Amino acid sequence: MSPTTIHLRSETKPLERRSPLSPASAKALVEAGFLLRVERCRDRIYGDDEYEAIGAEMVPAGSWVDAPREHIILGLKELSEDGSPLPHTYIHFQHCFKNQEGWAASLSRFVRGGGMLYDLEFLTGEDGRRVAAFGYWAGYAGAALALIAWAHQLLHPGIAQGRVPRFDSALALADHVKSTIEASIDTNGGQYPRIIIIGALGRCGKGALDFCLGVGIPREYILEWDMKETSHGGPFPEVVASDVFINCVYLGPTRIPPFVTFDSLTTPERRLRVICDVSCDPNSENNPIPVYSSYSSFDSPTVPISQKLDGPELRVVAIDHLPTLVAREASDEYSRLLLPSLLTLNRRESEGVWVRAEHTFAEKVRELPGGSSSV
Repeated sequence: MSPTTIHLRSETKPLERRSPLSPASAKALVEAGFLLRVERCRDRIYGDDEYEAIGAEMVPAGSWVDAPREHIILGLKELSEDGSPLPHTYIHFQHCFKNQEGWAASLSRFVRGGGMLYDLEFLTGEDGRRVAAFGYWAGYAGAALALIAWAHQLLHPGIAQGRVPRFDSALALADHVKSTIEASIDTNGGQYPRIIIIGALGRCGKGALDFCLGVGIPREYILEWDMKETSHGGPFPEVVASDVFINCVYLGPTRIPPFVTFDSLTTPERRLRVICDVSCDPNSENNPIPVYSSYSSFDSPTVPISQKLDGPELRVVAIDHLPTLVAREASDEYSRLLLPSLLTLNRRESEGVWVRAEHTFAEKVRELPGGSSSV
């Protein structure tokens, strides 16, 4: 029986530096008998030489398209939407299982090609929890960008915020934000920003809180909310009365009453200047922050809300790959969490993480217009 081959593709999303497979995890797969092909990539946080050193076969970027059909294509972000059929087994975030905009066209490509999608967001253990997630580092990076955006408004009023710098470590990011905040305090009457984190008890919320505390925001300036505080439904005046709102609530299939609305923002008491929507799904009907409709990017990190308001400027950080800001720490942790599942790819049985993922894929395919059970 031939060894299972995993083909790690390079990422094409602008400024995406993460990888679902660190060199350490790659070494573990090679030692377990897998064949590993790694596409060369200048932007990946890990150097090509780090993979070469552990025995991976280095191949050109984009070569996954012509790989043998039995090879498993591992990546991180969704494939470019060129409409082509997809014949392989793929492991990555495709962002189409929650009926996002364009989900049907995206998913149908796998059906037309005879391929299989193991969506990383839906790889779950027996307890229903995800086997690996970037949540902590998403919250960490989201808090950083929210504080950068707040400081920018105070230091450079009326001037558009430019590209976010690259940071080689979480420590370098924290040092940068700490100095930026210190430069902004005098402009804010000597006061730190008042921050509200919703979803504070989850991994994402913990990452946001740890970052805020780590750069010197006193805890008394931070409201830590979770299900208990939001159970009666919003919108919440406490959000509008804060300077910065960081949403760390994972969007599931259930509609959440909005945390903030245009009506709630229309008040002379509004302090709110920055919303960071870490969940970042503006096209979802369950989005609890229905005041913006487009994504931002690391080149242009904030977008305005969709309606003009009186009072201080209000901008939204809505970047759907926040953890790439701290790519090495985020990739190291994610890869470590994903590795135990990857090690079972060559012995998929009648149950387990991959079988559950196959069932999820089949269920979503049946929801396609016309339906299909042949997956």
